[in-house]
Amino acid sequence: MTDEAVREATRTAVDAVWRIESAKIVATLTRTVGDLDLAEDLAAQALLEAVEQWPATGVPRNPAAWLTSVATRRAIDGWRRRERLDERYAHFARELENDASHFDDVSWDPDRIDDDVLRLMFIACHPVLNRKAQVALTLRVVGGLTTDEIAKAFLTPTATVQQRIVRAKKTLTASKAVFEVPGREEFSKRLGAVLGVLYLVFNEGYAASSGDEWMRADLSAEALRLARILAELVPGESEVHGPVALMELTASRFGARTTSTGEPILLADQDRTRWDRLQISRGLAALERADAVGRGRGPYGLQAAIAECHARAATFEDTDWKKIVILYEALAQLAPSPVVDLNHAAAVSMAYGPAPALEFVDKLVASGELAGYHLLPSVRGELLSQLGRSEEARTELLEAARLAGNERERAVLVAKADALLPDLR
Repeated sequence: MTDEAVREATRTAVDAVWRIESAKIVATLTRTVGDLDLAEDLAAQALLEAVEQWPATGVPRNPAAWLTSVATRRAIDGWRRRERLDERYAHFARELENDASHFDDVSWDPDRIDDDVLRLMFIACHPVLNRKAQVALTLRVVGGLTTDEIAKAFLTPTATVQQRIVRAKKTLTASKAVFEVPGREEFSKRLGAVLGVLYLVFNEGYAASSGDEWMRADLSAEALRLARILAELVPGESEVHGPVALMELTASRFGARTTSTGEPILLADQDRTRWDRLQISRGLAALERADAVGRGRGPYGLQAAIAECHARAATFEDTDWKKIVILYEALAQLAPSPVVDLNHAAAVSMAYGPAPALEFVDKLVASGELAGYHLLPSVRGELLSQLGRSEEARTELLEAARLAGNERERAVLVAKADALLPDLR
């Protein structure tokens, strides 16, 4: 193998280790040095050393342990180089040096998930940060994505993502956010924020809000990976298993949602033999774990139950729409929102016909709560079409296409509108 090939193989190995182990590495370093920003800097320096050394020495048996150890020793060296090293830092350095052996190849278990990762998730989703900052910081420090990858995923300039992350870290420092799992009185609220961020990321991958791709499966996969980690860390929290079940069941359909050229395939037209049965099994198992906790199904659990109805139906026509309507009614009671009401209306149309569903939708239109939301005229257009009101339906579908940010979705809506033209002649 040529030197260039060795270097390329090393870079690939470093990238793989970082993507898989970055959360543990940064979490361990944050606990060690007490500063998220410094922990990331130390990890980055260790990565550079890996790129320089591994081509000659080979990739260590436990590369994550090697990176953590190197980063920790750099922290020690940094404190030792201070011109006026006070006793507090001297003591801290001695403690770190004694603990550095904990990161050797023998003691590091790459399969072990500890509370440091949970702490890191809570830091990334700290309530002092806004949602955009929480998303960017979670994907960066917990997911291990680069700023370029995050920017590409959300079609945001890289500089904007960098600024969000920098500001988020400064905000955490200024607020003296503690690297710890919150107390029981705050735990549920903070856990809800973490789950909200992960589900937001998953949904952006499932139905991209803009751009020319129908979905971004890699983004959804990252959110699901982090949700699985969270479920392992707090298995006694039923509402953690709900999102995992929902994501697993939803993601099981990804292979059937597009053609080979990336064109959308709607649910009614999907080849269900292409659904991932193993992933469906994992989703159902996660839903069972949520039920086993015995606290009742929360909003994510109810949505997972809706996804279960689709997963269990052999064909689109076999779907238990009446059960889905009941589940949406329960969801509307537990977590009311106009989007839930719109989805409820769509289910009503499948169970009881377009006329009663249109009454629901017209109330939403009158309320103005979903003004500018492209799926409102989209659903209304579908219902009007089923009722034979083709001219009104076409107007609604074209309005939905105008509001849609995703190019693929816009094309689907325009095609539906154009398909009504023969009815207007």
